Amino acid sequence: MTVVIGRVMMDSRDWSELYVSNIYEVAKRVGVSTATVSRVLSQPNVVAPATRRKVLEAIERLGYEPNSTAQNLRTLRTAKLLVTVPDISNPFFSLILQGIEDAAQREGYSVLVGDTQHDPKREERYALMLKRKEADGLIFLGHRLPKEAATLIQAMAPRCAPVVNGCEFSPTLGIPSVHIDNAKAAREAMDHLYGLGHRRIGIVTGPLVSPLSRDRLSGATARAKEQKATRDFVVMHGDFSIESGAAAAERLLGRTERPTAIFCFNDEMAMGVIEVAHRLGVRVPDQLSVVGFDDIRFARHMAPPLTTIAQPMRQIGEGTVRLLLGILSGGGDADTPESVTLPHKLVVRASTAPPPRRSK
Repeated sequence: MTVVIGRVMMDSRDWSELYVSNIYEVAKRVGVSTATVSRVLSQPNVVAPATRRKVLEAIERLGYEPNSTAQNLRTLRTAKLLVTVPDISNPFFSLILQGIEDAAQREGYSVLVGDTQHDPKREERYALMLKRKEADGLIFLGHRLPKEAATLIQAMAPRCAPVVNGCEFSPTLGIPSVHIDNAKAAREAMDHLYGLGHRRIGIVTGPLVSPLSRDRLSGATARAKEQKATRDFVVMHGDFSIESGAAAAERLLGRTERPTAIFCFNDEMAMGVIEVAHRLGVRVPDQLSVVGFDDIRFARHMAPPLTTIAQPMRQIGEGTVRLLLGILSGGGDADTPESVTLPHKLVVRASTAPPPRRSK
């Protein structure tokens, strides 16, 4: 690779030499060591004020600007964080990415985003960037840990590798994560429906290969058992898309004893359920209550506005950056990686109501 400095073409391996050459000119002008010049730039408080002033004056006269790329080469840091997203078109991830970007920028890091589209090969290619030191750390928002990242984690054990997960907590991965308590959140959604008087409740899950889908199903199932309502508890499987929610609604609302409420494991599938209900003439919430999950920005603008579990999406993004930078700064030496569970909230809107007295 070549880079351009003014009109001079140089190979990237020469950046550190250029940095040393420029800093040497400053040191020669002042009559100090290059280490002193470096300390003035990076730790000015440890240099005597008179010396610091002379160095800064020489820097100004020579027009010397320390090159961040050269410094990064010398410290083996890129000041870049890699983030992989399983589906960048999913609005759930937009606020998480904003939180990541804001937190990274505040700490002087740039963010590289990769849309893996649920493709393991893409995930591996992005993980190779970490191995090649094209980024300082990896935040992955899916459920699958790339093999290249797993190899790095094993090689660095018992220290924490610079790999952090957002949303999909799985203790078996052995890496830090920022997430909510999905089982507890699902229980609260079911509590809300049972509290309104519903008994026949349909569930539309996400892919059960995902830990968060399994946790939500576990929480919902446990609450149905406590309510002694498992016979009226019908599970359909979706893939978090609007289309899969619509397909599940077709099956659920086509049953002889159709549910009076449907709990979807994300808001997009709930949109699909409401769309089908409108088409079939099933009034929401008079004849059918619908609950979603995530509280994406569109949830409050639906007709009717959607009752849902709100996740702190921006805070999840910011939290993953804090964990990752803690590892990079040497704070990740613990044998047990730190994970953070953030609070969620049930947001009740107009898509839920008591069931009709006689439901067909």
